[in-house]
Amino acid sequence: MRKFEIKDAVGGAAFTVRIVTRAAQSEVAGLQDDGVLKIRLTSSSTEGDVNEELITFLAKVIAVPKERIEIVAGLNSREKLISVEGIDPGLLEQRLAPHLEK
Repeated sequence: MRKFEIKDAVGGAAFTVRIVTRAAQSEVAGLQDDGVLKIRLTSSSTEGDVNEELITFLAKVIAVPKERIEIVAGLNSREKLISVEGIDPGLLEQRLAPHLEK
């Protein structure tokens, strides 16, 4: 299993997520074997809805304004590169940690 990796990005941090749609509830579902963070979302597979729900959900989970979260790559894919502006990778990992220990 590859380790979950948060990269230091210009002015913030970046990480990769894999989305599962039509879940009973939105949640962080853990780490995949390849080190990608798996997230379940309640919305259907309409990309605009999924992307908006993902940003709103992540903003709540990591306690930052949603304006600081951007999908850098993978807008039309299940796998997305997320950038969070103005947060240190260590702090981001701390805020995600409780959701990974379920």
